[in-house]
Formats: sequence, structure tokens, C-alpha cells
Amino acid sequence: MATLVDGPDALTGGKDTSNPEAVVVRFAGDSGDGMQLTGGQFTLSTALAGNDLATFPDFPAEIRAPQGTLFGVSAFQINFGSTEIDTAGDQPDVLVAMNPAALKTNVGALKVGGLIIADTGEFNKRNLEKAKYEVNPLEDGSLEEWQLLAFAISALTLEAVKPFGLGNKEALRCKNMWTLGLALWMFDRDRQPLIDWLNAKFAKNPVLAEA
Repeated sequence: MATLVDGPDALTGGKDTSNPEAVVVRFAGDSGDGMQLTGGQFTLSTALAGNDLATFPDFPAEIRAPQGTLFGVSAFQINFGSTEIDTAGDQPDVLVAMNPAALKTNVGALKVGGLIIADTGEFNKRNLEKAKYEVNPLEDGSLEEWQLLAFAISALTLEAVKPFGLGNKEALRCKNMWTLGLALWMFDRDRQPLIDWLNAKFAKNPVLAEA
């Protein structure tokens, strides 16, 4: 079974994550999960932190591919650090997988010992079948080469936005922002640029911006 970790210290050894020499992070999910937006906002916060960086957006193989399928995975990779960065990197140190298809299509590139962040709520029977998994990879030991931080991102997002009275569909649209918040926390990034962007983007819908 993969090594379960409690947080970023397990990956970094307790080192300062705000100014790493070089780290490659890949966000991957369904084309509707907002991975390009998530990656773009993480890039903005990283640039404002003074790190050098390079990015690579990876769009779905099929336009309007069915949700949860291998052909519908969208990804965004960023290589950043305190040294000069020339490329977007080859092997991610961190993979954020929003569903089984995202894990299946990207885990092979992850460095041995790297960190997988997975949304357990999306690893249901239907999504596993769409991704061609016979058993749940979060539970069968197939990820033992890597560290695993697996929790119910969707459920935690719904709980976090409950006070704002959003419908279920609208609330789940916020899960990429919840995930982005986790990444910003892991690497000690300032959230204020993101907050300012959300307030401007949803100026006509302040409740959604607040959520």
C-alpha cells in the first residue's frame, strides 16, 4: 500500500517550502474541473513570491469527452524554484489527481517517492470503470512507490461552502479552489492575489466569490 502522509512535511522533510530549489507540481482532473484555472492562479501566486518558473498546460485529447474518461483529462504542470528554471520539468514531485482517470494518465510520470493528492470521493465504481481500473488503486497497493495524501476533497468542499447556500452542482464547482488553497498552503503562498481575483471575477455574484 502507498505510504499515507499527514501533510507536506512528509514530502519535504520539514524544509522550508516557500523557497524550494526546484519543485514540479502537476494538477490533473476532468476537463470540467478547472485545472487550467487552478494552475494559472497557482502560477500567479508563485511568480509574486519571486520564484522563477515554467509551465505546461496539457489539454484533453478529445473536445467534450465524456466526464471521467481517460480522453477527457486536463492537466497543468508548473516547475518553480529559487534557481533558474528553463523547462516545465519532466517528472512531477507532486501530482494532484481529481479523479481516477487523472491518476491513471499521469501517475506514470511521477517521481518515485513523490506525493499523490487524490480526491477519494471521486474514486467510486463508475469512475473507476471509466478509467479502466478493476480495483481502487488507492487501496490495492499499486501506488506503493509513492506517498499518498487521499481524502474526500468533494465532501470537504461541500461542507466548507454550506453556509453560503449554494446548490450541490454550484458548490462542487468550488472544489478546484479548495484544492488550490491546499497547494498554496503547502508551499506557503500568499492567498491574497487569489482572493482579489475571485472578488473581481465574481463581482456580480459576491456569494460565489466568498464561497
